[in-house]
Amino acid sequence: MGQIILGVGDFGASNIPEDTIKTFALGSCVSVIFLDPKTRCVGMAHIALPDSTINKAKAAEKPGYFADTAIPALLAQMAELGCDKRGKGIIVKLCGGANVMDTNDTFQIGKRNALSIKKILWSYGMGAIAEDLGGNYSRTVSISVAAGQVILSSPGKPNWQL
Repeated sequence: MGQIILGVGDFGASNIPEDTIKTFALGSCVSVIFLDPKTRCVGMAHIALPDSTINKAKAAEKPGYFADTAIPALLAQMAELGCDKRGKGIIVKLCGGANVMDTNDTFQIGKRNALSIKKILWSYGMGAIAEDLGGNYSRTVSISVAAGQVILSSPGKPNWQL
């Protein structure tokens, strides 16, 4: 069984049934999860910020870091595995976007990330069928390629399925 570990700004996809894709400690970051039932391919991006215009060089180096570059990059990677390049038929799930460090709710990075991601998905004609966004706790997310099952965990809470 292979495990693909994603850090902040990483994205990955697999159609190998034994694989699992996992990312740790989503705070204000948002994980976008794609599942293509037709090809049995799954993909995930660990998105840190909503808009790449603040740092074009970083976006070119690490497109998964920003919502506006991560989603097209993940769709392109999944297209290499046989999925529709515009996301047709892909199931979307979202999680993260918490407010863990900004106690005064000044920057609202989590909310801004989630809104930006939803707008970009809508531009592709896509929308999430399930989401676990907000709150004040971090999440670790794991998805099994074979089962298409998304499991979330957070310190002090029992695991739950999205």
